[in-house]
Amino acid sequence: MTSSRYDVVVVGGGHNGLVAAAYLGRAGRSVLVLERAAQVGGAAVSQQVFDGVDVRLSAYSYLVSLLPDRIVDDLGLEIRLIERAVASYTATTRAGRSTGLLVERDEGPATATSFRQLTGADDEFAGWQRFYGRLATLAEDLAPTLTEPLLSANDLTGRLRDPELWHDLRDRPLADVVADHLTDDDVRGIALTDGLIGTFADVHAADGLAGRCFLYHLIGNGTGRWRVPVGGMGAVTGAMAAAARRGGAELVTRATVTALDPRADGVTVHWTDEDGAERAVDAGHVVCGAAPSVLAGLTGGDAGPRPSGSQLKVNMVLARLPRLRSGADPSTAFAGTFHVDESAAAIDAAFAQAAAGQLPDVIPFEVYCHSLSDPAILGPVERATGHHTLTLFGLHTPAELYRDDPVGTRREAVRRVVAQLDAHLEEPLLDCLARDAAGDPCLQAASPLDVEAALAMPGGHIFHGDLAWPMASTAEEVGSWGVVTDHPRIVAASSGGTVRGGAVSGLGGYAAASHLLDPR
Repeated sequence: MTSSRYDVVVVGGGHNGLVAAAYLGRAGRSVLVLERAAQVGGAAVSQQVFDGVDVRLSAYSYLVSLLPDRIVDDLGLEIRLIERAVASYTATTRAGRSTGLLVERDEGPATATSFRQLTGADDEFAGWQRFYGRLATLAEDLAPTLTEPLLSANDLTGRLRDPELWHDLRDRPLADVVADHLTDDDVRGIALTDGLIGTFADVHAADGLAGRCFLYHLIGNGTGRWRVPVGGMGAVTGAMAAAARRGGAELVTRATVTALDPRADGVTVHWTDEDGAERAVDAGHVVCGAAPSVLAGLTGGDAGPRPSGSQLKVNMVLARLPRLRSGADPSTAFAGTFHVDESAAAIDAAFAQAAAGQLPDVIPFEVYCHSLSDPAILGPVERATGHHTLTLFGLHTPAELYRDDPVGTRREAVRRVVAQLDAHLEEPLLDCLARDAAGDPCLQAASPLDVEAALAMPGGHIFHGDLAWPMASTAEEVGSWGVVTDHPRIVAASSGGTVRGGAVSGLGGYAAASHLLDPR
């Protein structure tokens, strides 16, 4: 039974809302979390997607990089994040021959040899090492600032050992920055994809959109490494929920917030429970983990331009890993990020078609096999019979492309990416898929519109909107936590509502709690 008043009501039980609730509860604040879905976790959940197949897939988000170790330690999160031995494998064709580029997590002789075999010399690998060496230095310098009050542009620059790279990422097109270091079309594409995951951007534009996305993909915990959550993404948010409960927070699911009435001394939160009954609760403050446009709607404000997600997500369970035409070991190639048609030229062509309102003929995408690193997500039978998971993430398919024919366009997008992957396989992907209880292939696809319907995420945008540079943009913002809204009693915690957001990081929730506990 909920009380009639709380110090803080958290709207949305995603990772940011749960982190905020945990910090605030530990500090002695009374906290109520209201989550519309049947479980907390938002986009970071694990689900048994296919009937009769005992596999818990990370349904939406699937890897972790930006979650600071500080948050894990502060909240005593009982999670295990493991490194992948392989960073990436890029399947490609040269001179009519199937081949590929292997990049190890710790780049050694195998990576050097792979670069040489693909490009014919050692120059490209030297450029790769120089570029990512510079990025490693930038990550080491920037990562600690993500859990500090916002710095001014000048103060942040003064803490960097390579300010030139920082200025290049902010002021120049990402494609030009990458081209300063890399020349091979496939190799440049591997780098450019980090500026496009979840973001519909032109890598040749100087608007900084791709640069911002790129930065957040490369600075997590000072290493930029993407780690595998043992047990799937649901294990991460499950640990966050447990931390919130340990702090005394109440978590209520199937609770849909319908309106927020801010006052000078608090906020009245209107919501409906799982039976459809209308409820109301008073809060000293509200932490909003929902997108800024959702918050605007709840307060009767102008939602502004609608966000637009740009990804195709496909979840699969395989009866076996497919063999590759290149001869590479599939248990190595699929253990990291497996790039398909993500060369710089392919990225440009896909963006041009999507910007013109057409589904790209060739959709750049990448796939990854979670179960190779973490078989714990497989049931005993599935593990014994060699089943595996496969997650596919497609670029440059913005939400607008699906609106006229959501089902047909999604089906065609899936057909194209399966055919593109088949071009690098010795056997059709569909022949390798496991079957569910009804005998249907274990393949589930989600367009941005599907993500919006499932998660109430406007436009299916996984970042809730364009990412911001991790610094103060005005003099007034310096020293703050970057979470203020138009209403003093409502603070933002979402990826798009806070200055530092994006991916499963908890940074928005951390900043929201810090603002309330240490107002500046």
